[in-house]
Amino acid sequence: MAKPDKVAAVAEIAESFRSSSATVVTQYTGLSVSQLSQLRRALGTSAKYRVAKNTLVERAAKDAGVEGLEDLFVGATAIAFIEGEPVNAAKALRDFAKEHNALVIKGGYMDGKPLSVDEITKIADLDSREVLLSKAAGAFKAKLSQAAALFQAPASQVARLAAALEEKQRSATGTEAAEAPAES
Repeated sequence: MAKPDKVAAVAEIAESFRSSSATVVTQYTGLSVSQLSQLRRALGTSAKYRVAKNTLVERAAKDAGVEGLEDLFVGATAIAFIEGEPVNAAKALRDFAKEHNALVIKGGYMDGKPLSVDEITKIADLDSREVLLSKAAGAFKAKLSQAAALFQAPASQVARLAAALEEKQRSATGTEAAEAPAES
């Protein structure tokens, strides 16, 4: 018979799997408590970093419908449950793992499929959502400016053409007036 505290832990982890936009499974053997605290601060509010027993995590993943991570639940396992945009949390984990060799990223889960370490690294290499939106806004603004200049160009060309024709007409009229008295 299952103990109530383990049942509650499985239910909590399963809910974390369901409510997360992505998860990253790590091995934390060799990290001190202060280093784990540093990692949690680096993740900020975008992710919850939870250390849990593998058997509880496996049951919770199964309850939540998460498949394909069973091989990752070996050794000292901790999971980053990412809420919202996964890019910043993936960057924080990657950067922390570079500084602290004891943290090993094993894999993850996002959009209904397991992620490899390479895929998590690619996510970490992406620009954040805010940066991508600002780049898109800048590109749209540039294209709108180009379009405005393009639409304005024919009008200014017509104005310059009219001014050139008027100038030509004046010079032609001035030349005819200068030539007419000479003929008489």
